[in-house]
This record gives sequence, C-alpha cells and structure tokens, in this order.
Amino acid sequence: MTDLETTPATPVAALGPTRAGFVAIIGATNAGKSTLVNRLVGSKVSIVSRKVQTTRGRIRGIAMHGPCQLVLVDTPGIFRPRRRLDRAMVDAAWSEASQADITVFLIDAARGLSEDVESVTARLANWPSKPILVLNKIDLTPKEDLLALSRTLNERATFEATFMVSAERGFGVDDLAKHLVAAMPEGPWLYPEDQVADAPIRSMAAEITREKIYDRLHEELPYASTVETTQWKPLKDGSIRIEQTIFVERESQRAIVLGDKGRAIKAISMEARKDIAEMAEKPVHLFLFVKVRENWGDDPERYREMGLDFPKE
Repeated sequence: MTDLETTPATPVAALGPTRAGFVAIIGATNAGKSTLVNRLVGSKVSIVSRKVQTTRGRIRGIAMHGPCQLVLVDTPGIFRPRRRLDRAMVDAAWSEASQADITVFLIDAARGLSEDVESVTARLANWPSKPILVLNKIDLTPKEDLLALSRTLNERATFEATFMVSAERGFGVDDLAKHLVAAMPEGPWLYPEDQVADAPIRSMAAEITREKIYDRLHEELPYASTVETTQWKPLKDGSIRIEQTIFVERESQRAIVLGDKGRAIKAISMEARKDIAEMAEKPVHLFLFVKVRENWGDDPERYREMGLDFPKE
C-alpha cells in the first residue's frame, strides 16, 4: 500500500444491525453534564460555564459509534426551584429522563452528597427503570471518598451500573460510552450520520454568545439574561452577517453587559464570533445589541424559544 492509498471504510451493514436511542443526562447544577455531552459527542454542542443553571432547554448531542447512534440529552440542572423559570427547567429535566431509553445520573464527586443530589437520588429510588450512576471529577476526589460515595448512593437507589469518570479530562468516558452503546435498542438512526446536534444553527449561535457572557461577567451579571439571534444573512463573499440581541431585565444589567466604554460587549463579541465562525465554518460578522425586557422570565414566548413548557402558577 502506498502513502496515498487509504483503507476502505467498513460499510455500516457489515458492522451489524443499526441501533439508536436517547440518553438523558440528569443531575444537580454544575455536575458537569454539558462537559460530558460534549466529550461523548466529540464536539462542542452544549455550553459550559462556571455559572450554575446555564443549560436551560433540552440540548441534544448526537454521537456515532459504528452502527450505533447515541442521542445525548443535556438537561437543565435539578435544584430546588424558586421562580417560574426554575420550575420550567427542572420539569424539563425530569420529562426528558422519563422519555429516554437510558437515564444517566451524573454527580460531582468532589462536591459529594449535596441537598440537591439527595433529592434526585430519592426520586430515582422509585424510577421505573434502572438508571446509570456516574461519578464525575474523579481526578479531583480521593479514591476512598469515591468508594464511600458510590456505596452510599447504591444503598439508597438501585442503579444498573456505576461508572467513575472525569468528563473534563476524558478518564473513564470510553467505558461509559461502550456500556451505553451495548444497551441501545435495535432500530434505524434518528438523525443523519454527520449531524452532531439537533438544535438550529441560529439557536446554537445564541447559546455560544450566552456562554461568553457568563464567562466574562460570571460574578457581575444576574442570572436573568438571554440571547436571541435576530438576523442570519449570508453575504456574497461567503461570510455571514449575524445580529443578536441580549435581553436583560433592568437598565443596571444593561450597563454591566456593555461595560465601561463598551469594553465588555466588545470582548464578548470577539470571543463569540470566533466560536460561531468555527461552528459555521465560515467567516462571521457579529453585531450584538443589549435591550431591557422587563420580566421576560414571565413571558410564555421566551419559554417556547428556549424549548421549555411555560409552567402555570
């Protein structure tokens, strides 16, 4: 074989019958769900931030493993809801778990048994199917603490299997993926083979900008902000003109996003543009606007845009 020759790809049919199914990844806030989904997919499909509760709607990443297609659902973190938006996110997480073929309960092992973890465990103790327990951040947790945490959780609920991983560094993720693949039911693929997420590209671009806002303004900006892509216009030179609006609830929040002499919004735009261009595989001209929309957290239309059901009082 010469250097220019390649090994022919193995036809999918030769690998066995196709498999496909949904895997809902649930857990408390900041357990590392988005990081794990991105790691399993092998591409960034869900935003990752130090700020809690950054995942709001249902984000699906698609991972191919030979003849098997895993549809990984990154759900909002489960916590004690205090506002309407909180309830919508928590309801969305449990709804996805109830409909999935497999439920993965992800725990930040370094944080251990928080009140939210105990609450989720108690509900899973009566779950109709056996979920999979995954202890994350094992690189930051002493071995004896990992074993003790695993024993405690398995005493409180029945899990099909327990895995220990570092989603950030990739430790143990391959073993988890193999288990998920083996458990998937036979059936046709649910998405095209080359698709890595089911969200529209305009929505993913808005999520990228929202991530950069949280990265830049982690401490200063309150939780009540959202981003909408209002224009996506291909240009003759092959680039894309994108306009996005960042909505906040008060004028004081608008000032935070803009920053002194516009420095904050400029930095956010530069970082977001770079990632959006990489995702779109085209040059991007990004224009950001900041507007005040009071009480947007009580507007049903905003919930629909995030893929959430609007909870009644």
